[in-house]
Amino acid sequence: MDDFTCPRCRTSKFQNPSLKMMVNVCGHGLCESCVDLLFLKGSGACPECKIPLRRNNFRVQLFEDATVEKEVDIRKRVLRDFNKKEEDFNSLKEYNDYLEEVENIIFNLSNNIDIVNTNKKIEQYKRDNREQILKSKGKMGKDEYELEELLEIEKQMEEARKKEIQLEETEAKKKRIREKEALIDELMFSNVDAKNIVNTFTQQAQQTKEEKTKAPVPKVTKFSTGIQFGRANQASFLPVPTDEGPLYNYKPVTFPTDGPRPPIDQEIVEKGFIKHVRGETEVERAGGFRSNIACKRALQDALMGLFHSKKVSSVY
Repeated sequence: MDDFTCPRCRTSKFQNPSLKMMVNVCGHGLCESCVDLLFLKGSGACPECKIPLRRNNFRVQLFEDATVEKEVDIRKRVLRDFNKKEEDFNSLKEYNDYLEEVENIIFNLSNNIDIVNTNKKIEQYKRDNREQILKSKGKMGKDEYELEELLEIEKQMEEARKKEIQLEETEAKKKRIREKEALIDELMFSNVDAKNIVNTFTQQAQQTKEEKTKAPVPKVTKFSTGIQFGRANQASFLPVPTDEGPLYNYKPVTFPTDGPRPPIDQEIVEKGFIKHVRGETEVERAGGFRSNIACKRALQDALMGLFHSKKVSSVY
């Protein structure tokens, strides 16, 4: 967001830290001052694409790329009407075809492709599914609730982070002013050589900078957007007990084969059993398949049950 620049007046965030970029349905951004100037009568034309726009439809630009902002706005408007869920379809294929059609509509509107026919398709869909659209608007799915919650948390954390940064910048600015005033007072009223005073203040500033650099980096507990790791309402796990019951001892799994002992992995290679098994391909190896495993399994199946004898009960 620090690289935002108004395409009309060329004002940037660097020149005006309080610059607020606005965007409309056309997707071309303008700063708030230019919007107030060009749309003083409530309506006007976009300076870039000349599309008629209204002042009350401008909103704060959230993304650095205005085309992304345009696509997000179009997606919101389209999904308000194309709001069917998977349970509204008889099969997964029908649901996927529906989602693909929605994405094609969003793509066409975002890239100005076949706008007239696309809008006609949207109006026809709204007429054919009016009752279903109104019914779906009245209920919000679980994922949408969670998304709204995350967006609200992110918004609050972003505002708090901005205030914290502003406070730190203000304190740093006040500290620099105090240090400058102290240096001036020292130069005015001290009998020490001015060069030594300046060198002393320079060394102190350098030492303070090095201490800040060596300060331990705090453990990261939230995403770059400000959202804390994990859900706030998620119950914490109970500690694992360490002093109850005996310690775990591993015992290899054994099973009766009722036959000769199958060869181990080393014997399969040394005695040449592996020569009679097709080697695995690169794809199979990536999936975890090994030819010695298949050979060992085949030998186990072949030798199992050879010593088994059925008990015959005598009848008196």
